[in-house]
Amino acid sequence: MKISEQIVFVTGANRGFGRHLALELLSRGAKVYAGARNPESIDIPGVIPVKLDITNPQEVAAAAMVAKDVTLLINNAGSSTGASLIDGDLDKIHLEFNTHFFGTLSMVRTFAPILANNGGGTILNILSALSWVSSGTVGAYTAAKAAEWALTNDLRLNLYPQNVRVAGLHVGFMETDMTSSLEVPKSNPEDIAKIAVDGLESDSFEIVADDVSRKIQRVFAGGVSAIYPHLS
Repeated sequence: MKISEQIVFVTGANRGFGRHLALELLSRGAKVYAGARNPESIDIPGVIPVKLDITNPQEVAAAAMVAKDVTLLINNAGSSTGASLIDGDLDKIHLEFNTHFFGTLSMVRTFAPILANNGGGTILNILSALSWVSSGTVGAYTAAKAAEWALTNDLRLNLYPQNVRVAGLHVGFMETDMTSSLEVPKSNPEDIAKIAVDGLESDSFEIVADDVSRKIQRVFAGGVSAIYPHLS
């Protein structure tokens, strides 16, 4: 893939990691549609703002009507309510799944035919190190991201015959508004955006973007006792 030849739709592009992705793509010559619930909040010269709440099927359909030339879809829009699966607010748990799983699925179901009709293309789902492992907190987010990883794997198999590649990006915490209250090591989102776009250009199916994710990936094959040694 040559990014300079791509027409890209980035969801959640008004702030955080999505904004860095849009800037990186623009810097490499791509045409970029920037989706956000409030398109007036997008302050990136050169992008095409699109009103989009990925949990709203009507807005997803309207976005597809605007962006009929897309060849690369990046599903970045997310939420993090901090809800526990044990005693958290069920509405917040539903929001996590409606965003990360059903919202992502809605975007793919709507845009995959567009990619196929445009001769093929790529979908990148922004996942998480927490797609693979739980920290014992933010259970709703972790479960929703794990579901999105499973969704990514299934879509990868089913869309490949249509010349649509589906990739996933795994990354730990990044320095964004969503993580501002967390006292944990964080990656620079600008650096991760470069790694993500490099991975797309190399046609990677899986982009493991930081040391945290690589460490989890290595121990994953060891099963529960390796991932959660305190349980044994």
